[in-house]
Amino acid sequence: MNLLTIIGEATRALQTNRLRTALTMLGMIIGVAAVVLMLSIGQGAQTSINSAIASMGSHLLIVMPGATSSGGLRWGSGSVKTLTVQDAHAIAELPMVDATAPVISGTAQLNYGANNWSTVLTGVTPDYFSVNNWEMADGEIFTEGDLRSGTRVAVLGQITANSLFGNEDPVGKIVRIANRPFTVVGVLVAKGQSLSGRDQDDNVFIPLTTAQRQIIGNQFPGSINHMTVRAKTADSMEAAEAEITRLLRQRHRISAHMENDFTVRNLTALASVASNTARVMAWMLGAVASVSLLVGGIGIMNIMLVSVTERTREIGIRMAIGANQRMILTQFLLESLMICILGGITGIALGIGGAWLASRIAELEIVITPGMIALAFSFSSIIGIFFGLYPARKAAALKPVEALRHE
Repeated sequence: MNLLTIIGEATRALQTNRLRTALTMLGMIIGVAAVVLMLSIGQGAQTSINSAIASMGSHLLIVMPGATSSGGLRWGSGSVKTLTVQDAHAIAELPMVDATAPVISGTAQLNYGANNWSTVLTGVTPDYFSVNNWEMADGEIFTEGDLRSGTRVAVLGQITANSLFGNEDPVGKIVRIANRPFTVVGVLVAKGQSLSGRDQDDNVFIPLTTAQRQIIGNQFPGSINHMTVRAKTADSMEAAEAEITRLLRQRHRISAHMENDFTVRNLTALASVASNTARVMAWMLGAVASVSLLVGGIGIMNIMLVSVTERTREIGIRMAIGANQRMILTQFLLESLMICILGGITGIALGIGGAWLASRIAELEIVITPGMIALAFSFSSIIGIFFGLYPARKAAALKPVEALRHE
C-alpha cells in the first residue's frame, strides 16, 4: 500500500464523520487565528513605538529645568526657570556634544482668512530640526539671520497646516499668530505621536528670539523651557551627560552639598526600554494565544483515541489482509495532521481577517509578516504530529486477532 492510498484512506475516514472532524478542527482554527491576531497586534505596537523612536532622532539627551520647594512642598522638574539660552550655547561647545536645541513653548491662536486654529507654539533655533530628525515636506526652515533679527516667520506642522489651509499651499502665505502677521516659510513632514502620546504635528515653530520678545514673553529674560542635546555618538552618551552635569553645576554655582537645579535625561535609554517592553508584550500575547493551540491539540488527541476505539475491528481486518504497523501508524498520523493543516489554513485566514477588522474598528496599527504566518502554520503542524502520535501508535500496536474479536 503506497502513500497515496494511505492518504485516500485517511481522507475517507475523516469524511465519514464530517461533523466530528469539523468540531475537532474548530479548536485548531481558533488557536491559530488567536496566535496570528495577537502577534499582529503586538508587532504593530512594537512597530509604532519604533517609528516614534526613529522620529525622535538618535543619541539624544534632554535637559530640563530643576525642581523647587515652597512651604514645605517640593515641586517636580520644570517648576522653576533655571536654564537659559546661554547655557545651551555653552553646552554646544563641550567635546562630546554635537548640537543643542533650546526650546521655549506656549499656546497660541492662529488665523488665516476665515480659518482659525489653537495649537502649541514652539520657539526654537534652526538646529532644532536637525537635532530632532525633522524633515521638510515643503519650503524651508528659517535661518540664523531670522533668529538674530527676530523675524516673523513660521514653520507649520502637518495638522496645523491642514487645519488652516486645507489643500492650499501654505508656503509664502501670511498667518496671524497672537494677532501678529507671520510669513509661512515651510511645512514639516508628518511624525505622528511621540512616546508620551502628544501629537507632534499639531505645532507651529517660530524663531526662539521672536517667541521670547513678541509672543510668549518671560519674566526671566533668556530662560527656556528645556533643551535637546545630541551627543556625537551613541557611545558618548554617558560622557556627554557627565560633561553637561559638570558644566551646569559650575555655571549655576551649585556647591558640592547642593542638589542640581536641572535634570538630564537620556531619551535613547528611555526609548530602548519602551521598545523592549513592546517586544516582550508582543511575545507574551503570542504565548497566551498559543495556549488555545495546546487545548486544540488535546482535543485532537482525545478524538483520535475515540476513533481508534471505534475502528478497532476495521484495523484488525486491514492487518489481516496485509497492512503492517507502519501503514496503520501513518494513516492515523495523517488524519491528525490533515485536521491540523486544514484548521491552520482556515485559522490563518480568520486571523488575518480579524487583524484587518481590528485595525479598522479600533484604529490599531497591525503588522502581519510572512514569518508570522509560517510560525502559526508550523506550530499547527507540530501540534498535529505531537498529539496525533500517541493515538496512532496505539492503533498500530493492536494485535490482529484481538482487534477482530472487538465488538
